[in-house]
Amino acid sequence: MPNPDNNNPKPTRLVLYSAAWCPDCKRSKSVLDNHKVDYLDIDIGKDNDAFIFIEKLTRRVRIPTLIFPDGTILIEPSDEALLKQIHSTDVGAA
Repeated sequence: MPNPDNNNPKPTRLVLYSAAWCPDCKRSKSVLDNHKVDYLDIDIGKDNDAFIFIEKLTRRVRIPTLIFPDGTILIEPSDEALLKQIHSTDVGAA
């Protein structure tokens, strides 16, 4: 059964769309991991539906893209912007 948070503009938990080769994605994952944030990581290189979803959402493929449960979307955020959103949103710890 597919995960209901995949390709959902208002997921039940934080979703990170990334790719294994992306250094900014690795940086964002590190921020999330260091702050013990629970998130779903979707690799757009392995999930074509996710690739298409992000392409439509960002008008081209821009990663990392993070979608928070409240519908907030961060595209290629700085560490500071990501931390600010984590602290202002109840995303829960891992």
